[in-house]
Amino acid sequence: MIIGRLPHALASPLRAHCPTPPRLSRTPPGGRGLGRLHLQAEGTRRRCCRASVSSAPAAARMEMDPSEVKKGLYAQVEPYDTGFLKVSDVHTIYYEQSGNPQGHPVVFLHGGPGAGTSPGNRRFFDPEFYRIVLFDQRGAGRSTPHACLEQNTTWDLVADIEKLRGHLDIPEWQVFGGSWGSTLALAYSQTHPDKVTGIVLRGIFLLRKKELDWFYEGGAAAIFPDAWEPFRDFIPEEERNCFIAAYSKRLTSSDPTVQIEAAKRWTMWEMMTAHLIQNNDNIKRGEDDKFSLAFARIENHYFVNKGFLPSDSYLLDNVDKIRHIKAFIVQGRYDVCCPMMSAWDLHKVWPEAEFKVVPDAGHSANEVGIAAELRSATEKLRDMLRK
Repeated sequence: MIIGRLPHALASPLRAHCPTPPRLSRTPPGGRGLGRLHLQAEGTRRRCCRASVSSAPAAARMEMDPSEVKKGLYAQVEPYDTGFLKVSDVHTIYYEQSGNPQGHPVVFLHGGPGAGTSPGNRRFFDPEFYRIVLFDQRGAGRSTPHACLEQNTTWDLVADIEKLRGHLDIPEWQVFGGSWGSTLALAYSQTHPDKVTGIVLRGIFLLRKKELDWFYEGGAAAIFPDAWEPFRDFIPEEERNCFIAAYSKRLTSSDPTVQIEAAKRWTMWEMMTAHLIQNNDNIKRGEDDKFSLAFARIENHYFVNKGFLPSDSYLLDNVDKIRHIKAFIVQGRYDVCCPMMSAWDLHKVWPEAEFKVVPDAGHSANEVGIAAELRSATEKLRDMLRK
Protein backbone atom coordinates (compact mmCIF):
# COMPACT_ATOMS: atom_id res chain seq x y z
CA MET A 1 0.00 0.00 0.00
CA ILE A 2 3.31 0.65 -0.18
CA ILE A 3 12.52 11.24 -1.99
CA GLY A 4 13.67 15.22 -0.22
CA ARG A 5 12.13 17.82 2.03
CA LEU A 6 9.68 20.62 1.33
CA PRO A 7 10.68 24.23 1.85
CA HIS A 8 10.11 25.45 5.40
CA ALA A 9 6.90 27.16 4.35
CA LEU A 10 4.81 26.23 1.35
CA ALA A 11 4.31 29.00 -1.14
CA SER A 12 0.64 28.07 -1.33
CA PRO A 13 -1.37 25.31 0.35
CA LEU A 14 -2.04 22.04 -1.42
CA ARG A 15 -5.78 21.59 -1.72
CA ALA A 16 -8.02 18.66 -2.48
CA HIS A 17 -7.54 19.49 -6.15
CA CYS A 18 -4.49 21.10 -7.73
CA PRO A 19 -4.71 24.80 -8.50
CA THR A 20 -4.78 24.20 -12.27
CA PRO A 21 -6.61 21.86 -13.75
CA PRO A 22 -2.57 -25.20 -17.83
CA ARG A 23 0.70 -25.69 -20.27
CA LEU A 24 3.23 -22.98 -20.69
CA SER A 25 4.17 -21.65 -24.10
CA ARG A 26 6.08 -18.81 -25.68
CA THR A 27 5.33 -16.97 -28.88
CA PRO A 28 8.28 -16.26 -31.18
CA PRO A 29 10.33 -13.31 -29.92
CA GLY A 30 9.71 -9.91 -31.39
CA GLY A 31 11.91 -6.83 -31.32
CA ARG A 32 14.25 -6.33 -28.34
CA GLY A 33 13.99 -9.96 -27.30
CA LEU A 34 10.27 -9.90 -26.67
CA GLY A 35 8.23 -13.02 -26.02
CA ARG A 36 4.91 -13.74 -24.35
CA LEU A 37 4.58 -16.31 -21.60
CA HIS A 38 1.13 -17.74 -21.13
CA LEU A 39 -0.80 -20.87 -20.35
CA GLN A 40 -1.84 -22.61 -23.54
CA ALA A 41 -4.43 -25.30 -24.24
CA GLU A 42 -3.21 -28.71 -25.35
CA GLY A 43 -2.95 -29.38 -29.06
CA THR A 44 -1.44 -26.09 -30.21
CA ARG A 45 1.59 -25.77 -32.47
CA ARG A 46 3.49 -23.47 -30.18
CA ARG A 47 6.63 -24.70 -28.48
CA CYS A 48 5.73 -25.65 -24.92
CA CYS A 49 7.27 -26.35 -21.58
CA ARG A 50 5.74 -27.29 -18.28
CA ALA A 51 4.66 -24.64 -15.79
CA SER A 52 5.47 -25.58 -12.22
CA VAL A 53 2.03 -25.02 -10.78
CA SER A 54 1.20 -26.78 -7.54
CA SER A 55 -1.61 -29.30 -7.93
CA ALA A 56 -3.00 -28.57 -4.46
CA PRO A 57 -3.17 -25.30 -2.53
CA ALA A 58 -1.68 -26.74 0.65
CA ALA A 59 -0.06 -23.97 2.69
CA ALA A 60 2.77 -26.25 3.75
CA ARG A 61 3.68 -26.87 0.11
CA MET A 62 3.68 -23.18 -0.72
CA GLU A 63 5.83 -21.95 2.14
CA MET A 64 9.46 -21.51 1.22
CA ASP A 65 12.29 -23.13 3.12
CA PRO A 66 14.16 -20.47 5.16
CA SER A 67 17.41 -22.01 3.90
CA GLU A 68 16.51 -20.77 0.41
CA VAL A 69 16.70 -17.05 1.24
CA LYS A 70 20.46 -16.54 1.00
CA LYS A 71 20.49 -15.31 -2.59
CA GLY A 72 20.71 -11.53 -2.63
CA LEU A 73 19.57 -9.00 -5.20
CA TYR A 74 21.49 -7.92 -8.26
CA ALA A 75 24.19 -5.28 -7.97
CA GLN A 76 23.08 -1.69 -8.33
CA VAL A 77 22.97 -0.31 -11.87
CA GLU A 78 22.56 3.24 -13.08
CA PRO A 79 20.01 4.36 -15.68
CA TYR A 80 21.15 4.72 -19.26
CA ASP A 81 18.11 6.91 -20.00
CA THR A 82 15.92 9.24 -17.95
CA GLY A 83 13.15 11.58 -18.97
CA PHE A 84 9.80 13.18 -18.34
CA LEU A 85 6.58 12.40 -20.18
CA LYS A 86 3.61 14.76 -20.16
CA VAL A 87 0.57 12.52 -19.68
CA SER A 88 -2.17 15.15 -19.19
CA ASP A 89 -2.65 18.90 -19.12
CA VAL A 90 -1.77 18.69 -15.40
CA HIS A 91 0.68 15.83 -14.92
CA THR A 92 4.19 15.01 -16.11
CA ILE A 93 5.75 11.73 -15.02
CA TYR A 94 9.41 10.89 -14.47
CA TYR A 95 10.74 7.67 -16.00
CA GLU A 96 14.07 5.90 -16.31
CA GLN A 97 15.55 2.89 -18.09
CA SER A 98 18.42 0.71 -16.93
CA GLY A 99 19.88 -2.69 -17.69
CA ASN A 100 20.08 -3.95 -21.28
CA PRO A 101 18.66 -1.50 -23.87
CA GLN A 102 17.99 -4.48 -26.17
CA GLY A 103 16.69 -6.71 -23.39
CA HIS A 104 13.23 -7.95 -22.49
CA PRO A 105 11.26 -4.99 -21.10
CA VAL A 106 9.88 -5.04 -17.56
CA VAL A 107 7.98 -2.21 -15.90
CA PHE A 108 8.21 -1.74 -12.13
CA LEU A 109 5.05 -0.38 -10.48
CA HIS A 110 5.76 1.22 -7.11
CA GLY A 111 3.58 1.17 -4.03
CA GLY A 112 1.61 3.66 -2.03
CA PRO A 113 0.09 5.01 -4.16
CA GLY A 114 2.37 7.99 -3.73
CA ALA A 115 5.61 6.31 -2.67
CA GLY A 116 7.62 6.86 -5.85
CA THR A 117 10.53 4.74 -7.03
CA SER A 118 14.04 4.36 -5.62
CA PRO A 119 17.33 3.09 -7.09
CA GLY A 120 17.01 -0.21 -5.23
CA ASN A 121 13.93 -1.09 -7.26
CA ARG A 122 16.20 -1.90 -10.22
CA ARG A 123 17.91 -4.70 -8.30
CA PHE A 124 15.18 -7.34 -8.65
CA PHE A 125 16.06 -7.83 -12.32
CA ASP A 126 19.00 -9.35 -14.18
CA PRO A 127 20.45 -6.23 -15.87
CA GLU A 128 22.05 -8.28 -18.64
CA PHE A 129 18.68 -9.68 -19.69
CA TYR A 130 16.09 -7.08 -18.76
CA ARG A 131 15.38 -3.60 -20.03
CA ILE A 132 14.24 -2.20 -16.68
CA VAL A 133 11.68 0.61 -16.74
CA LEU A 134 10.81 2.54 -13.58
CA PHE A 135 8.50 5.53 -13.36
CA ASP A 136 7.01 7.71 -10.65
CA GLN A 137 3.20 7.70 -10.73
CA ARG A 138 1.23 10.94 -10.82
CA GLY A 139 2.19 13.28 -7.98
CA ALA A 140 4.88 10.95 -6.60
CA GLY A 141 8.67 11.07 -6.53
CA ARG A 142 10.03 13.29 -9.28
CA SER A 143 6.76 13.50 -11.18
CA THR A 144 5.00 16.85 -11.17
CA PRO A 145 3.03 18.53 -9.74
CA HIS A 146 4.06 17.07 -6.41
CA ALA A 147 1.34 15.44 -4.27
CA CYS A 148 -1.34 16.51 -6.75
CA LEU A 149 -4.75 14.84 -6.49
CA GLU A 150 -6.37 16.31 -9.57
CA GLN A 151 -6.72 13.86 -12.48
CA ASN A 152 -5.18 11.20 -10.27
CA THR A 153 -7.09 7.90 -10.35
CA THR A 154 -6.30 4.24 -10.92
CA TRP A 155 -7.50 4.50 -14.50
CA ASP A 156 -5.37 7.58 -15.14
CA LEU A 157 -2.35 5.54 -14.04
CA VAL A 158 -3.36 2.59 -16.23
CA ALA A 159 -3.53 5.00 -19.17
CA ASP A 160 -0.12 6.45 -18.20
CA ILE A 161 1.48 3.01 -18.30
CA GLU A 162 0.21 2.58 -21.85
CA LYS A 163 1.41 6.04 -22.84
CA LEU A 164 4.85 5.28 -21.43
CA ARG A 165 4.98 1.93 -23.24
CA GLY A 166 4.16 3.66 -26.50
CA HIS A 167 6.62 6.48 -25.83
CA LEU A 168 9.42 3.97 -25.30
CA ASP A 169 8.39 1.97 -28.39
CA ILE A 170 7.87 -1.21 -26.37
CA PRO A 171 5.42 -3.68 -27.97
CA GLU A 172 4.83 -5.66 -24.77
CA TRP A 173 6.45 -6.07 -21.37
CA GLN A 174 6.61 -7.92 -18.09
CA VAL A 175 4.75 -6.28 -15.18
CA PHE A 176 6.13 -6.24 -11.63
CA GLY A 177 4.33 -4.67 -8.67
CA GLY A 178 4.03 -4.97 -4.91
CA SER A 179 1.51 -3.67 -2.39
CA TRP A 180 -0.38 -0.89 -4.22
CA GLY A 181 1.84 -1.85 -7.15
CA SER A 182 0.13 -5.24 -7.16
CA THR A 183 -3.25 -3.49 -7.33
CA LEU A 184 -2.13 -1.39 -10.27
CA ALA A 185 -0.43 -4.37 -11.94
CA LEU A 186 -3.68 -6.32 -11.83
CA ALA A 187 -5.75 -3.36 -13.06
CA TYR A 188 -3.33 -2.68 -15.93
CA SER A 189 -2.92 -6.32 -16.93
CA GLN A 190 -6.66 -6.95 -16.89
CA THR A 191 -7.16 -3.89 -19.10
CA HIS A 192 -4.31 -4.64 -21.51
CA PRO A 193 -3.59 -8.38 -21.29
CA ASP A 194 -2.24 -8.42 -24.84
CA LYS A 195 0.61 -6.14 -23.75
CA VAL A 196 1.73 -8.27 -20.78
CA THR A 197 4.31 -11.08 -21.09
CA GLY A 198 4.44 -12.09 -17.43
CA ILE A 199 3.40 -10.83 -13.99
CA VAL A 200 5.18 -10.74 -10.62
CA LEU A 201 3.10 -9.61 -7.64
CA ARG A 202 4.07 -9.09 -3.99
CA GLY A 203 2.14 -8.15 -0.84
CA ILE A 204 -1.26 -8.43 -2.47
CA PHE A 205 -3.58 -5.47 -2.01
CA LEU A 206 -7.01 -5.69 -3.65
CA LEU A 207 -8.28 -2.43 -2.14
CA ARG A 208 -11.34 -4.01 -0.57
CA LYS A 209 -13.16 -2.48 2.38
CA LYS A 210 -12.08 -5.23 4.76
CA GLU A 211 -8.42 -4.58 3.90
CA LEU A 212 -8.74 -0.85 4.54
CA ASP A 213 -10.66 -1.44 7.75
CA TRP A 214 -8.01 -3.86 8.97
CA PHE A 215 -5.16 -1.39 8.58
CA TYR A 216 -6.80 1.99 9.15
CA GLU A 217 -9.70 1.32 11.48
CA GLY A 218 -8.02 -0.55 14.31
CA GLY A 219 -7.33 -4.14 13.26
CA ALA A 220 -3.56 -3.88 12.82
CA ALA A 221 -3.45 -1.81 16.02
CA ALA A 222 -3.71 -5.06 17.98
CA ILE A 223 -0.22 -5.98 16.72
CA PHE A 224 1.38 -2.50 16.72
CA PRO A 225 -0.41 -0.53 19.50
CA ASP A 226 2.68 1.61 20.05
CA ALA A 227 2.70 2.71 16.41
CA TRP A 228 -1.10 3.05 16.28
CA GLU A 229 -1.58 5.47 19.15
CA PRO A 230 0.18 8.49 17.56
CA PHE A 231 -1.85 7.87 14.39
CA ARG A 232 -5.08 7.58 16.41
CA ASP A 233 -4.43 10.44 18.82
CA PHE A 234 -4.04 13.03 16.06
CA ILE A 235 -7.76 12.66 15.40
CA PRO A 236 -10.32 13.94 17.96
CA GLU A 237 -12.39 11.21 19.59
CA GLU A 238 -15.61 12.39 17.96
CA GLU A 239 -14.11 11.74 14.46
CA ARG A 240 -12.63 8.31 15.12
CA ASN A 241 -15.51 6.41 13.57
CA CYS A 242 -13.61 6.64 10.24
CA PHE A 243 -9.91 7.48 10.32
CA ILE A 244 -9.56 7.54 6.54
CA ALA A 245 -12.20 10.27 6.28
CA ALA A 246 -10.80 12.17 9.25
CA TYR A 247 -7.31 12.19 7.77
CA SER A 248 -8.69 13.19 4.36
CA LYS A 249 -10.09 16.36 5.93
CA ARG A 250 -6.65 17.27 7.28
CA LEU A 251 -4.59 16.16 4.29
CA THR A 252 -6.65 18.50 2.09
CA SER A 253 -6.67 21.34 4.62
CA SER A 254 -5.95 24.89 3.49
CA ASP A 255 -3.34 25.04 6.26
CA PRO A 256 -0.02 23.54 5.06
CA THR A 257 1.08 22.94 8.64
CA VAL A 258 -1.95 20.74 9.25
CA GLN A 259 -1.35 18.92 5.99
CA ILE A 260 2.24 18.11 6.83
CA GLU A 261 1.55 16.98 10.38
CA ALA A 262 -1.28 14.74 9.19
CA ALA A 263 0.92 13.39 6.40
CA LYS A 264 3.74 12.49 8.78
CA ARG A 265 1.36 10.73 11.21
CA TRP A 266 -0.25 8.78 8.35
CA THR A 267 3.08 7.83 6.77
CA MET A 268 4.80 6.92 10.03
CA TRP A 269 2.02 4.43 10.83
CA GLU A 270 2.75 2.51 7.66
CA MET A 271 6.53 2.83 7.86
CA MET A 272 6.51 1.36 11.39
CA THR A 273 4.45 -1.67 10.36
CA ALA A 274 5.99 -2.57 7.00
CA HIS A 275 8.65 -5.01 8.25
CA LEU A 276 8.47 -8.08 10.41
CA ILE A 277 11.31 -6.52 12.43
CA GLN A 278 10.96 -2.75 12.43
CA ASN A 279 13.44 -1.07 10.09
CA ASN A 280 14.87 2.26 11.23
CA ASP A 281 15.79 3.42 7.74
CA ASN A 282 12.23 2.84 6.60
CA ILE A 283 10.83 4.63 9.64
CA LYS A 284 12.99 7.67 8.88
CA ARG A 285 11.16 8.10 5.59
CA GLY A 286 8.08 8.99 7.61
CA GLU A 287 9.96 11.99 9.02
CA ASP A 288 10.55 13.51 5.59
CA ASP A 289 8.01 16.24 4.83
CA LYS A 290 8.10 15.98 1.06
CA PHE A 291 7.91 12.20 0.87
CA SER A 292 5.20 12.04 3.52
CA LEU A 293 3.05 14.68 1.86
CA ALA A 294 2.84 12.83 -1.46
CA PHE A 295 2.60 9.40 0.15
CA ALA A 296 -0.19 10.31 2.56
CA ARG A 297 -2.24 12.64 0.36
CA ILE A 298 -2.28 10.37 -2.66
CA GLU A 299 -2.76 7.17 -0.69
CA ASN A 300 -5.62 8.64 1.32
CA HIS A 301 -7.19 10.11 -1.84
CA TYR A 302 -7.31 6.66 -3.43
CA PHE A 303 -8.65 5.01 -0.30
CA VAL A 304 -11.41 7.57 0.25
CA ASN A 305 -12.46 6.83 -3.33
CA LYS A 306 -12.23 3.02 -2.91
CA GLY A 307 -9.43 2.85 -5.44
CA PHE A 308 -11.76 4.15 -8.15
CA LEU A 309 -12.71 0.51 -8.76
CA PRO A 310 -16.26 -0.34 -9.93
CA SER A 311 -16.81 -2.89 -7.15
CA ASP A 312 -15.17 -4.24 -4.02
CA SER A 313 -14.21 -7.51 -5.72
CA TYR A 314 -13.39 -6.06 -9.13
CA LEU A 315 -9.81 -7.34 -9.39
CA LEU A 316 -10.81 -10.84 -8.32
CA ASP A 317 -13.80 -10.87 -10.63
CA ASN A 318 -11.62 -10.12 -13.68
CA VAL A 319 -8.88 -12.69 -13.20
CA ASP A 320 -10.12 -14.64 -16.23
CA LYS A 321 -8.70 -11.87 -18.43
CA ILE A 322 -5.16 -12.69 -17.28
CA ARG A 323 -5.44 -16.36 -16.36
CA HIS A 324 -3.37 -17.34 -19.41
CA ILE A 325 -0.40 -15.14 -18.44
CA LYS A 326 2.44 -16.73 -16.49
CA ALA A 327 2.41 -15.14 -13.03
CA PHE A 328 3.98 -15.31 -9.57
CA ILE A 329 2.50 -14.23 -6.24
CA VAL A 330 4.90 -13.63 -3.32
CA GLN A 331 3.43 -12.97 0.12
CA GLY A 332 4.94 -12.47 3.57
CA ARG A 333 3.15 -14.67 6.11
CA TYR A 334 3.16 -11.88 8.72
CA ASP A 335 2.36 -8.95 6.46
CA VAL A 336 0.42 -6.50 8.62
CA CYS A 337 -0.11 -3.83 5.95
CA CYS A 338 -1.56 -6.22 3.36
CA PRO A 339 -2.48 -9.34 5.33
CA MET A 340 -2.26 -12.72 3.67
CA MET A 341 -6.03 -13.11 3.33
CA SER A 342 -5.86 -11.07 0.12
CA ALA A 343 -3.06 -13.12 -1.42
CA TRP A 344 -4.96 -16.26 -0.41
CA ASP A 345 -8.17 -15.01 -2.01
CA LEU A 346 -6.27 -14.20 -5.21
CA HIS A 347 -4.59 -17.60 -5.17
CA LYS A 348 -7.94 -19.38 -4.85
CA VAL A 349 -9.37 -17.70 -7.95
CA TRP A 350 -6.06 -17.87 -9.84
CA PRO A 351 -4.43 -21.22 -8.97
CA GLU A 352 -2.46 -21.14 -12.22
CA ALA A 353 -0.22 -18.41 -10.75
CA GLU A 354 2.70 -19.74 -8.72
CA PHE A 355 2.06 -18.83 -5.08
CA LYS A 356 4.92 -18.52 -2.60
CA VAL A 357 4.44 -17.72 1.08
CA VAL A 358 7.54 -16.44 2.87
CA PRO A 359 7.21 -17.76 6.44
CA ASP A 360 9.48 -15.27 8.19
CA ALA A 361 8.57 -11.96 6.55
CA GLY A 362 6.19 -9.04 6.77
CA HIS A 363 5.27 -6.59 4.03
CA SER A 364 8.43 -5.04 2.64
CA ALA A 365 9.97 -6.15 -0.64
CA ASN A 366 13.36 -5.56 0.98
CA GLU A 367 12.99 -8.28 3.59
CA VAL A 368 15.46 -11.04 2.81
CA GLY A 369 13.03 -13.87 2.10
CA ILE A 370 10.68 -11.75 0.00
CA ALA A 371 13.53 -10.19 -2.00
CA ALA A 372 14.92 -13.66 -2.74
CA GLU A 373 11.56 -14.90 -3.98
CA LEU A 374 11.03 -11.84 -6.15
CA ARG A 375 14.43 -12.28 -7.76
CA SER A 376 13.66 -15.97 -8.24
CA ALA A 377 10.40 -15.12 -9.99
CA THR A 378 12.05 -12.71 -12.43
CA GLU A 379 14.75 -15.32 -13.11
CA LYS A 380 12.17 -18.01 -13.83
CA LEU A 381 10.47 -15.72 -16.34
CA ARG A 382 13.88 -14.89 -17.82
CA ASP A 383 14.78 -18.56 -18.22
CA MET A 384 11.43 -19.36 -19.83
CA LEU A 385 11.90 -16.56 -22.33
CA ARG A 386 15.37 -17.80 -23.21
CA LYS A 387 14.13 -21.24 -24.21
